[in-house]
Amino acid sequence: MTQIESPKVVKKKLFSPIWLLPVVALILGAWLGVKSIKESGIEIVIHFPSAAGIDIGKTLVKYQGLTVGKVSDIGIDDDLKGVNVKVVMDYRADPFLNQNTLFWLVKPKASITGVEGLDTLFSGNYIAIQPGDGRSATEFEAQREAPAILPGSEGIMIELKAPKLGSIDVGSPVFFRQVPVGSVVSYRLDGNKQIIISAFVQEQYTHLVHKDSRFWNVSGLKIDASLAGIKVNTESIASILAGGISFDSGSETIKAKNGDTYPLFQDEQTAIGGVMFTLLTADAEDISEGTAIVYRGITVGNVDKKQLTKNGVELSVRVDHHYKELITPDSRFWLSGAELSLKGMKNVGRLITGSVISVLPGTQPQTETMQFTLASQAPDLLSADKLALTVVASTHTGVSNGAQIRYKQLPIGQVVSVNLSDDFTSVEYQIEILPEFKNLVTQGSFFVPESALAINASLDGVNVTTRDLTTMLEGAISLVPAKSKALVEANSTLALHESLATAQSLYAQQQMTQLTLNSIDGADLVEGSPIYYKKMQIGAVAKINWQAKTDKFNIDINIDKKFAPLIKANTVFWRNNAVSINASLAGVNIDVAPLKGAINGGITLGHLDGNTASETKTNLRLYDNQSLALMQAKVIDLTLPVSAKVTPKAAIRYQGHQIGEISHVKLDPSLTILNAKAYLYGDYAAHFSRVDSEFFIVEPQISLAGINAPETLLTGPYIGVIPGKETLTTDVFTAKNHARLDANVPTDAVRFQLVDTQLGSIKVGTPLFFRGINVGQIDGYQLADSGVDITLFAHVNAQYAHLVNKSSQFWDASGIKLDVGLFSGAQLETQSLETILAGGIAIATRDVTTDSNTLSVNDRILLQHNMLEEWAEWQPTQTK
Repeated sequence: MTQIESPKVVKKKLFSPIWLLPVVALILGAWLGVKSIKESGIEIVIHFPSAAGIDIGKTLVKYQGLTVGKVSDIGIDDDLKGVNVKVVMDYRADPFLNQNTLFWLVKPKASITGVEGLDTLFSGNYIAIQPGDGRSATEFEAQREAPAILPGSEGIMIELKAPKLGSIDVGSPVFFRQVPVGSVVSYRLDGNKQIIISAFVQEQYTHLVHKDSRFWNVSGLKIDASLAGIKVNTESIASILAGGISFDSGSETIKAKNGDTYPLFQDEQTAIGGVMFTLLTADAEDISEGTAIVYRGITVGNVDKKQLTKNGVELSVRVDHHYKELITPDSRFWLSGAELSLKGMKNVGRLITGSVISVLPGTQPQTETMQFTLASQAPDLLSADKLALTVVASTHTGVSNGAQIRYKQLPIGQVVSVNLSDDFTSVEYQIEILPEFKNLVTQGSFFVPESALAINASLDGVNVTTRDLTTMLEGAISLVPAKSKALVEANSTLALHESLATAQSLYAQQQMTQLTLNSIDGADLVEGSPIYYKKMQIGAVAKINWQAKTDKFNIDINIDKKFAPLIKANTVFWRNNAVSINASLAGVNIDVAPLKGAINGGITLGHLDGNTASETKTNLRLYDNQSLALMQAKVIDLTLPVSAKVTPKAAIRYQGHQIGEISHVKLDPSLTILNAKAYLYGDYAAHFSRVDSEFFIVEPQISLAGINAPETLLTGPYIGVIPGKETLTTDVFTAKNHARLDANVPTDAVRFQLVDTQLGSIKVGTPLFFRGINVGQIDGYQLADSGVDITLFAHVNAQYAHLVNKSSQFWDASGIKLDVGLFSGAQLETQSLETILAGGIAIATRDVTTDSNTLSVNDRILLQHNMLEEWAEWQPTQTK
């Protein structure tokens, strides 16, 4: 049977699950709204110079290949200098949109260094982004080029400094042992002298770059051609095309950091070189950048750079580190090139490769900074032990630098330099004697030049002597040692004679007594002119020197020492005449000098009678002739008017007596005066060489009264002289055209003055007559300053002094006076024939002459023109 279950009662729930659906829908809607707002993107503005290659809705923004944005709009900026590109960025890019975030346009670019932006050929241009730090921003300035370090690139940036860029460009590879480890990302000018190159080294190779790493340029192809061959050097094909930089890791363990700076060397040798130093030289004509530094034929370095300085040329030199021990503070450097001469050829290869710089190592420890002077020739290692001497010659003998110094034809030294002396009077040879031959050069030694060809011809035959080719090309000097054992000190001066004969002659001269004679001219002498004593040669003239200040001559003479006793206090010298002629009624005496003296001139030595020399020592004046010498004549200088007719040999006279003679007369360069040399005979020189002595020219004066100084008509004008009274003497005088008025007036004569309005026929020398007797004369006349009258200067001789006084009358008695009257007839008055021809002045005296009425030099008496009859009756009586 069926059992029926009883029903169960269930209670109704208060909340139904169906109500969860609206809640879930509400939450989902809110979440979708928030998500939609969040993922709607961030709008930013990027400023580009132009919109070329950018399209709205197509150009994407990518970061490491991931699209993070898209261009939504493009507009022109307000100042028309570019475009503003609006970009909607992915909301997830918000943390990277900061102030230093960079944007740039990526376009396809092909160059020697490679191809960039290759993916844009398929996807088109895009905008790349590099996140940066700083505050959040929505406006950005696009970069013109991609940044040096791209996103996702890890490594270090370094800077290289170089004087020029060369073939390096952006993208040029950076090598380490020919493995590319980085590239050049940019370059810029630093001032106007260098370029800074920024290079990037990848992260996996950064441990290779240290603080002491060295970088060098490996761009292009380097070819080194020389006589040794041709060397080609390159890093890789890429470096040939695009340039490149290589480096070494250095020796330090400190790694480089971003921004470290290094110099960029021109090649590997320069970069890895061991020692850098400086060479100074006056010029660098045979030196260029790259000139080799050579030690024993091996190149150990090169000249890196040369530049001009105030003191010459400065060379920057590098020596490889393998040879850095050669360079010490005492190292020596010199320029060495090819040597070509008739003696041989050395280093011919340098004609093509150029000169090199040779080095001699030193022994001192190295220093950080070293500077050297570049010598022109190799150092002499024996110079400290050599004997340095100066050899002096009067003229250049043809011996050049490097010529040998010989002894018995064996080389014992060489000539170092040839120069003129400081006063330009001689040639100086600086020589060096090798240490082992120092003992050959003793006191008294001298040198003679060698001749490549010497010919000695005589009656015995012809002797020809030749030397080697070296002597012909450079010359040579032979040493003639002395017998002395005393050695010559270093830097002494020795003589270089023209020949051995010249040296022997000089030695002979040194054994003679040397004197210097003073002469007013050269005396027709030459070097070697003989000196005679009683017609026997006892010496010769050594040298003749002209003294510019005094216009005189010094004549150096040598007298054999065996004749030295002839030099005494009364010794005199005079020049010889080639021919001396003495003619008289007794006959003609002709004296001819010896042939040598007649040709070259000569000097005779003589003595004064007794010991009458005016000087206590030997008279060293050279006289023109024997008579002047024996008279001990004194030389004086006379200045004459240019109109004077005085000639050489003209006499100098006093009161008619000859007391000297003129030796030379010449026109002064001013053409206004004559300069004369004269002799005053020794017995008279003391009287007529006083400072107040007066010299004047005496010329003939012809008148009706006769001839004054008639002897001058035959001998020509001569010089008159009035002795002085002062004690001081001189040898320079000026001669006047005529003597002063009272020059010839006796000191005891009565002197006075006559006054007249006309000179008439009165002249100098017009006589004064007393009763027809000549008692005096007119000494001169002078026109008064006013021009009204004429003063006549007169004198009366002492024996007639009592005939004139202040009562005397003077009248002109010259010529003939004719007085004709109508009733009185004609009256003729005349004096003597002398007064008719030459004129005269008559005197009549009334009173007796006493001390109270005597005439003086300042008394002036009127000259009458007519004689009164009463004057003829005057008869004064002489006072006793």
